[in-house]
Amino acid sequence: MTFLSIINFITTHPLTKGHKFKALKRFIFWQINNIFNPYPVIIPFANQSKLIVRKGMTGATGNLYTGLHEFYDMGFLLHFLKQEDVFADIGANVGSYTILASAVKRATTISIEPIPDTFLYLQNNIHINSLTEKDVIALNIGLGKSDGTLKFTRNLDCVNHVLSPSEETSNNFAEVKVKTLDHVIETFSCPALIKIDVEGFEWEVINGGQNTLRNKNLKAIIIELNGSGRRYGYEDDEIHKMLTGFGFQPYTYEPFSRTLRQLASYGTHNTIYIRDYEFVKDRLEKSEKIEVLEKIF
Repeated sequence: MTFLSIINFITTHPLTKGHKFKALKRFIFWQINNIFNPYPVIIPFANQSKLIVRKGMTGATGNLYTGLHEFYDMGFLLHFLKQEDVFADIGANVGSYTILASAVKRATTISIEPIPDTFLYLQNNIHINSLTEKDVIALNIGLGKSDGTLKFTRNLDCVNHVLSPSEETSNNFAEVKVKTLDHVIETFSCPALIKIDVEGFEWEVINGGQNTLRNKNLKAIIIELNGSGRRYGYEDDEIHKMLTGFGFQPYTYEPFSRTLRQLASYGTHNTIYIRDYEFVKDRLEKSEKIEVLEKIF
């Protein structure tokens, strides 16, 4: 993101309304911190949870600036999940969604992050929130349509991804063990909610999770669809057709009013796909309130 796009993101974010100068002060503080402090910093997150951030963590620092980097999707998770649920965080990065699910909502999270260095930060965020192996099952693996190994980029922060054919000459990669989603989930209860953010490899992930998608206990999926799949030779339309074939429909969610709005198709970033609308709507309406940076919703 450019400097101006970051400023626009901060000042137009729903959680900074009425507190724009405080948000900009956090941004300035972080830039100064990056100059003089080489160490990670622990920041407050939703309710009483915490998050460790360091220079270069673009997604995690978005939480520092605005409270919740991906407000609408994170708000959906916070209002939908209950303590008895299982949540699958596929492409967990340093664990923002994992911490919201397990530290705030007390759900059990299957947290999957393939990049070894990033996985260490994920583990640190799990530990700083006093979460145990019963709360979060953290797996340093990738997911695909079959078991095996794949090569991942390792120096692109939250946009690390499986090497595409055009990148296979790169020497800076991590070779990672890969399993199917069905293989992972069969050991646990089926998730009520899955988040998939794998930088274009979504088609491969869902093709390895057909049994999981078929399971009626799965009520919703948050999935990133932004055209990145073209690097592997597929279009987002293929994912949309598959998910709707399993009975999911695309929605957006407004956390302050707790309203769902059905979409004609997927969005340009994350899209929430829901099955069993009435069940999900009832949960969202009855969920307890969440506090983030002086805002309660």
